[in-house]
Amino acid sequence: MKRTAKVPLTFLIALTGTLVLAQVASAHAHVSPPVVLAKQSQVFTLAVPTEKEGATTTQIVLTPPQGFNIDSFVPSPGWERKVQQSGSGEDAVVTKVTWTGGKVPTGEDAAFSFLASAADAKTYTFGVQQTYSDGSVVDWNGDAASDTPAPTVEAVDSLGGGGGGSSDSLAIAALAVGGIGVMLGVVALVRGSGRELA
Repeated sequence: MKRTAKVPLTFLIALTGTLVLAQVASAHAHVSPPVVLAKQSQVFTLAVPTEKEGATTTQIVLTPPQGFNIDSFVPSPGWERKVQQSGSGEDAVVTKVTWTGGKVPTGEDAAFSFLASAADAKTYTFGVQQTYSDGSVVDWNGDAASDTPAPTVEAVDSLGGGGGGSSDSLAIAALAVGGIGVMLGVVALVRGSGRELA
């Protein structure tokens, strides 16, 4: 078992590198992992690129879609978080999250992680608004072919055919690639802003 696991891991690392390069090239706001199991809590990461020269990203506003339930947040050093919600206690639903106070330079991503789950199997589309230090605003809410596409996450009832074999392996690989991509993004963010986190 240990010997067979080494080959997929090598493949996953190579594939992750390709996906990360593709994300950098596209330079779009995205929520990862892009494919998840419905009704299963896991950590998601929102990453928003600073594309404008001579300006920094100072505010990010996330509007989660209905049925995508955020339970808690991972601390984001250098940022202040304001959460709007409806209801209270166990029935509370996060309707908007605003992060302010950061200074993410050109070529780097503002990244925020949170524990959440998708209530049903379908595609979820997020609203993201990015504000720069010069006051300009980018709304990441367009369709997939636009310059500012909205981030999406596809929730499914199952990953693989349930009969084992290659389908299950591909499902596990997809989850692993998503997880590795998140870790690489966080590492890059920490390395890029190491002076602020020290």
